[in-house]
Amino acid sequence: MESPNLEFEYGDTDSLTAELSEIYSYTEEPEFALNRDYFEEDFRSHVRGRRWIELGQEQQRAYVMRLLDALEVTDRDKRLKVARAILYLAQGVFDECDTDTDVLHWSRHNVFLLYDMGVFTALLELLSMEMDNNQACSSAVRKPAISLADSTELRVLLSIMYLMVETIRLQTEDDRPEWRTAREAFKTELGSPLYNGEPFSLLLFTMVTKFCSMNAPHFPMKKVLLLLWKTILFTMGGFEELQEMKVRGRERLSLPPLPEDSIKVIRSMRAASPPASAMELIEQQQQAKRGRRSRRPLVKQDSLDTYNERDPFKNDDARDEEEDGEEADSGIEGEVDPLDRDVIIQPPPPPPPLRPPTESASLPKGLPWAPKVREKDIEHFLETSRNKFIGFTLGNDTETLVGLPRPIHESVKTLKQGEEDVDETPTEILYLGMLPNLSQYVIALLKLLLAAAPTSKAKTDSINILADVLPEEMPITVLQSMKLGIDVNRHKEIIVKAISALLLLLLKHLKLNHIYQFEIVSQHLVFANCIPLILKFFNQNIMSYISAKNSICVLDFPHCVVHEMPELTAESLEAGDSNQFCWRNLFSCINLLRILNKLTKWKHSRTMMLVVFKSAPILKRALKVKQAMMQLYVLKLLKIQTKYLGRQWRKSNMKTMSAIYQKVRHRLNDDWAYGNDIDARPWDFQAEECALRESIEKFNSRRYDKNQNGEFAPVDNCLQSVLGQRVELPEDFHYSYEMWLEREVFSQPIQWEGLLQQAQ
Repeated sequence: MESPNLEFEYGDTDSLTAELSEIYSYTEEPEFALNRDYFEEDFRSHVRGRRWIELGQEQQRAYVMRLLDALEVTDRDKRLKVARAILYLAQGVFDECDTDTDVLHWSRHNVFLLYDMGVFTALLELLSMEMDNNQACSSAVRKPAISLADSTELRVLLSIMYLMVETIRLQTEDDRPEWRTAREAFKTELGSPLYNGEPFSLLLFTMVTKFCSMNAPHFPMKKVLLLLWKTILFTMGGFEELQEMKVRGRERLSLPPLPEDSIKVIRSMRAASPPASAMELIEQQQQAKRGRRSRRPLVKQDSLDTYNERDPFKNDDARDEEEDGEEADSGIEGEVDPLDRDVIIQPPPPPPPLRPPTESASLPKGLPWAPKVREKDIEHFLETSRNKFIGFTLGNDTETLVGLPRPIHESVKTLKQGEEDVDETPTEILYLGMLPNLSQYVIALLKLLLAAAPTSKAKTDSINILADVLPEEMPITVLQSMKLGIDVNRHKEIIVKAISALLLLLLKHLKLNHIYQFEIVSQHLVFANCIPLILKFFNQNIMSYISAKNSICVLDFPHCVVHEMPELTAESLEAGDSNQFCWRNLFSCINLLRILNKLTKWKHSRTMMLVVFKSAPILKRALKVKQAMMQLYVLKLLKIQTKYLGRQWRKSNMKTMSAIYQKVRHRLNDDWAYGNDIDARPWDFQAEECALRESIEKFNSRRYDKNQNGEFAPVDNCLQSVLGQRVELPEDFHYSYEMWLEREVFSQPIQWEGLLQQAQ
């Protein structure tokens, strides 16, 4: 059965309720009551006969101040009780609320109060203490099985910090003015090197590497990764902020505005029908040989011809692909999209405009993207044209533009705008902090991604990512086992979601900040086998992964703390939710595809890795997911390797080729469907990557090497350069200069003979 279109809207995050619920494992559910009990025990001893929500602002502040003082005691158990009371406040004093909305309202109110009172800084000190707790680390290393109990203090601290970051990060229309001020202050604090000389994100990266090096196996990685992702999202900005930063950057450099916002264009696309499976193609070929050809392929071929006749980008060279009519038909039989049949059956109604008429005028009719060009494309085009019409070439000259179309003029103008100065942005500060241990951070994240991937087999030497989901006592009933199985799968899905979103955000922000910062992280990812890892992730039944039901709605926060818990049965656990797909899993798949595109784009050696690892059938299976954005990024990855897959593959995959043509952006001199690129030889791999690494190291040395002003600083020994420098001279020099010349130069006899003798 063909899957329906998925009504999925891609964004920075899921709904607030979903994002808050994912910080907790289902095995942590009994701790909600524990937090409430510790709070109420302390609260009643200081505020008698009243509830928290009945107190005035000043009374609430006075009580939080008392909790802060109690956090500074030396007794670990007492500290933990106070931390749980603070966590209950951040969770929205749910025992005093009647609905989920009330819980979220009081959670927001309390979180801003906690931030204003300096709770985050106090928690940060406790987190640093727990990270450096050698006793806890050595105890966890020696344990044969780690459970929730080993990470209790860390889980409580990280949960409060996550609730604070995620709640303050989101802006709502009814925010008070002081909350808006607090948001900007918190954002600046988190992104600045205020915590021991480094941004908060770097502390969390250190936790990740410490965990992956097996020195701290009790660290609750899911919470660390979620907090790290949300901190970077908050301090650097999400996809909308990235788009605004691009616009401002182009305005600052007097560049023309961006032709479109990619995510907005993709949202207006419709998903294509997936290509036929191998079994369907075999059946169609047999039908064709028996002469029982159905009407559908004829309709499909006609509709393709109709589309090609009206399309301004139809290329004559593509006719070679259809010279064998029998094979061409058999390759696309049974792959008819109902949308395409409309072209033959009846004229389609005019489509609604995707954007205001002023913008749509710049896009070619029938295709969603404005075309792009590169400097290399310009050089190649100019050289080919000059050689053909004039008979000689001008080398790398891009000045002579006579006869070229307007887009080429615009592109050349863009390329000549110069380099951008990099400001001390949160991205720059984080990159500078990450640089010394960048390789370890990347490897650690990929290790975690591998351990959380559904295709990974459990190995004795692999890292254990279940420290914050396994209970102290393992399940003894079938129902408990089912619940834990769902919890473990959900736990892994959330880790994949956090890592994929984190890596994508990092790559996008670094690319905007400075291209070499993006390139070094990309190269570390490639060298750490990120490409085969992502392909391994997709080498599964991707439809099953996207429609997985690894959630128990009645146990999700805040539902579980407000409503009475129904009795769980095997049937209710198996039923899951009624959603068409799992938001986090579809989000993760799109993120991983976008990362793979970023790693391989314009890199011939990495494109050849896609070919060598036989990615085409894996990616083609992913097209079965009928969601436009996911399909687009799959088609992009297929497009860049199509020319290396052979003519027979292209003839057998005409439906896929057609989808690439209709949905993926076109570029000048784009020969993806039939050309042979001499730059893409696989033996160039090492040279290409080494040249890139050399350029990156020069950039890092020039910009960040502290020794460059020391004894190893380069010396300028060019006479013209040295004499041409402007030197700041003291004021008294001008008064005594003539006297100095008279005394030291003019009145001193020159021993010319001595000079001659020295020369000999």
